[in-house]
Amino acid sequence: MFTDSHCHLTFPELVSSLEDIRFAMAAAQVDRALCICTTLEEFSAVHGLAMRYDNFWSTVGVHPDNEDVAEPALADLLQRGALPRVVAVGETGLDYYRLGTRTHADMEWQRERFRTHIRAARQLGKPLVIHTRSASDDTLAILREEGEDGSAGSAGGVFHCFTESREVAKAALEMGFYISFSGILTFKTAQDIRDVAAWVPMDRLLIETDSPYLAPVPFRGKTNNPSYVPCVAQQLAQLRGCSVESIGEVTSRNFEQLFRGVNA
Repeated sequence: MFTDSHCHLTFPELVSSLEDIRFAMAAAQVDRALCICTTLEEFSAVHGLAMRYDNFWSTVGVHPDNEDVAEPALADLLQRGALPRVVAVGETGLDYYRLGTRTHADMEWQRERFRTHIRAARQLGKPLVIHTRSASDDTLAILREEGEDGSAGSAGGVFHCFTESREVAKAALEMGFYISFSGILTFKTAQDIRDVAAWVPMDRLLIETDSPYLAPVPFRGKTNNPSYVPCVAQQLAQLRGCSVESIGEVTSRNFEQLFRGVNA
């Protein structure tokens, strides 16, 4: 019934408990999960999960926060992105949250990395998994500059773990992107995000855990895992005035529409 569209099952907090997590997923009716890659060094482990389990899929990408890792060339992403059960490019995007003493100009490496991912996704014909934090203006501008306008030939994709404004959501939707909400939606301080979640069209909604982070209420403080994604669905159901089952069905259908390879 439910699909976790973004999780990090190769991270140390989860990898040692994988069989327990899969058991908990089954009990919670979480049928599928997309395992997200954040470095080239990690890719073989992430892809290995997708090859081992028929309800897991993989992405390829290097997270914008990750420094001192192998820098992805276009050829790296194209080669890995063409492998079986790799259904998206990312997690990619921009993150200026930890800018510190660095200037906007100092982050040009992030912007170039992002462009490389966009170009790979367009060549592969696969969607992008977008991370943006304290950088939405540049994220949207670069997507537009690279031709992401929702027309034929665009990669499209999803703005994952959405925490931005309604205006950013509107711009992303106009470019053909989906919007994914995480356990943050259940946090007491997240009314502004709930307002956006109540507004996003049903046919563009996804749900995720971003586990091992951001465990939803009532599991806050615990290590998150995909079996908790129904809590996000429950919050969305309350916001939309519908059943949690309908949210599970709609978001799973949207997952299939966006990540076309999950039906292969």
